[in-house]
Amino acid sequence: MANLANMETWPSANASHSQPTPPPRLQVGALCWRRTARGALRILLITSRDTGRWVIPKGWPMRNRTEAEAAEREAWEEAGVRGTILPQPIGLYGYPKYMSKGKVIPCVVRVFPLEVEGSASRFPEAGQRRRKWFAPEDAARRVRETELARIIREFEIPAEAASKA
Repeated sequence: MANLANMETWPSANASHSQPTPPPRLQVGALCWRRTARGALRILLITSRDTGRWVIPKGWPMRNRTEAEAAEREAWEEAGVRGTILPQPIGLYGYPKYMSKGKVIPCVVRVFPLEVEGSASRFPEAGQRRRKWFAPEDAARRVRETELARIIREFEIPAEAASKA
């Protein structure tokens, strides 16, 4: 799983370096994937709204939804995709979430695999993000977070999905 020891070196939420870094907050994310007509694995990345860097859909856990269901909802809102999400996470990664007024929140993202079965051109964050399918190695090179890159590189089609092929 993620090596989160380096989180203590992340920018502090306060200007003073004498303040300890706050504990990480949990987010949930969806590793959206599909097979091409020839059976090749593809990973969907979206751009962040603020910097335009490549990321996976992610967000805060939601009341009355499991973590996997919240990740599935984020995939719809941020990427406009629907599909089958598995309830077991495939990994964790950490990143600093930059908020307004210079505040930084250390986050840990629990990642769930979502097999994409359809996409829409109209969805809540359409026009705010780009989305693009990548081969796994290319997707891994495009994300900034080392642990997310590892999750992408090591991802294998779940047995539940492989049996549908």
